[in-house]
Amino acid sequence: MPRRLFALFCLALTLGLAAPARAETEVDLELVLSVDISYSMDPEEQQLQRMGYVDGLLSREVIDAIAAGLNGRIAVTYVEWAGAFEQRVIVPWTLIDGRDAARGFTDLLAEAPIRRAYRTSIASALDYAAPLFDRNGFDGARKVIDVSGDGANNQGRTVTVARDDVLARGIVINGLPIQLKRPTRGMDIVNLDDYYRECVIGGPNAFVVPVKDRDGFADAIRKKLVLEIAGAEPLHMLVRPANIGPPVDCLIGEKLWQERDWLR
Repeated sequence: MPRRLFALFCLALTLGLAAPARAETEVDLELVLSVDISYSMDPEEQQLQRMGYVDGLLSREVIDAIAAGLNGRIAVTYVEWAGAFEQRVIVPWTLIDGRDAARGFTDLLAEAPIRRAYRTSIASALDYAAPLFDRNGFDGARKVIDVSGDGANNQGRTVTVARDDVLARGIVINGLPIQLKRPTRGMDIVNLDDYYRECVIGGPNAFVVPVKDRDGFADAIRKKLVLEIAGAEPLHMLVRPANIGPPVDCLIGEKLWQERDWLR
């Protein structure tokens, strides 16, 4: 190859390597909706949960909250989880900048089959969700994992360790503890909302919105989404902020599971 052509080839190669990476789309929020599908959730509860997110994302309050942001758009993905090895993306990362985009997301969500799986590993759900923010095509002013579930961690690594690793990445964790059933002997705990406050959530303005009756399911999801999208500090009358409840044993789920096995 002639020297001049070789020099041009090297220059082109250098410029190609130095070319900036494709720009990410700026959004006000990157949100992972991380949803419990363990067998402790009966089919009716799972349907309520699924439709709560469908209706919430389409609600006027949520659409208005998105429009009020600096960029007027958010990115959302929907993940289901159960035990340590059971996590799955149901709806991939989607840009939502209005009702039409929200409808596209919720149509996919509503059409996905509802399924159930064994055990409860909030820790593994967090471990799975955190890397989803990497190279997802979006640049969010805030990154949030929204965990909903009806039980304590009973498989995988310690939930507080997983939580702290997520927080170290600058990701906020919010919680939607589902408390529709009266606790009985077994894996249920009375103060699941306090467990979520002390053991699961964290980060700036992190909060918990408990669901304690079926009629309030959709309303709780809608309020939670509005708070997350707005990035506002939770109102005292709506939710109790993190770390003000009574002390909770963050290994209670693992201990109850061991006790259950011992009784068999």
